[in-house]
Amino acid sequence: METLDRALRYFLCIAHVESLSRAADELGQNQSGISKQLAALERTLGKPLFVRTGRGVRLTDAGQLLREAIEPAYRRIDLAVDTIRQRHGVSQGTVRLATVHTLSYYFMADVAASFMSSHPNANLSLLGRSSPDVVALVESGKADIGFVYDAAVDCADLISHPLFDDQMCLISARTEPLPNADLNTQPLRLVGFPSHYALRRMVHSSGLEPEFVAEAETIDAMLRLASSGVGDCILPTRIPDKLLADYGLRKFPIAHPPLQRRVVAILRADRQPQALTTALLSCAMTIAQEMQTTPTE
Repeated sequence: METLDRALRYFLCIAHVESLSRAADELGQNQSGISKQLAALERTLGKPLFVRTGRGVRLTDAGQLLREAIEPAYRRIDLAVDTIRQRHGVSQGTVRLATVHTLSYYFMADVAASFMSSHPNANLSLLGRSSPDVVALVESGKADIGFVYDAAVDCADLISHPLFDDQMCLISARTEPLPNADLNTQPLRLVGFPSHYALRRMVHSSGLEPEFVAEAETIDAMLRLASSGVGDCILPTRIPDKLLADYGLRKFPIAHPPLQRRVVAILRADRQPQALTTALLSCAMTIAQEMQTTPTE
């Protein structure tokens, strides 16, 4: 019975995306396993359910009949399960959270502590990624929720929940103050994230034309390079002063150009989030609200 249920759900996914490979990505399975489940279902029914096209697959008459018969039933089942979970709560399970790297230094610890203290039997799986990767993980269903800069979100399949605004600053090993806070008037040698990261794109879109002398995918690597005097960094003002002091670095405010990004939580629009995901989002929004009323370091 479990095998038939799995095969039918795989069938519905294939019918929805019209591709075995995309269905495999959606379900987090390999394509060979999906194909075996489909072949077994077709043997049980004695009819082919799909025909191959140049761009994927499409339903046969038998496949269309099966979809029309079972899809409403599975929707009602999933709705009932989600309703029960929401009403009675779920205290056990795993929430997969994808987040941009920077948030692990000043946001994620408080969110994780708040969530785990109220859900001690839950498991929080953290995936640190670039903004585009966070979006892709949530889109594919490989993450239940994502924390990301809003500039990276351009997909109708996602719902965004605003969390807080991040102001940027210049982080440098220099000891003398900046002559002014207008970066347009001074040469910039920067250590930055790779070009596909949202913060790197923000620098370029602001009109600045810095020389990027080094790239790194982690904050620690960037700070080590900056501490050696290779170049400065542009990072969120909320990066803790204590962390910077360990590297002999200081923050310098930026007045021009305005460098600010909104951090949002993203979820799939076509799926009802599980109770634990909703609880995690609630914790994040509460922490974010507290941050907005607390001065940055």
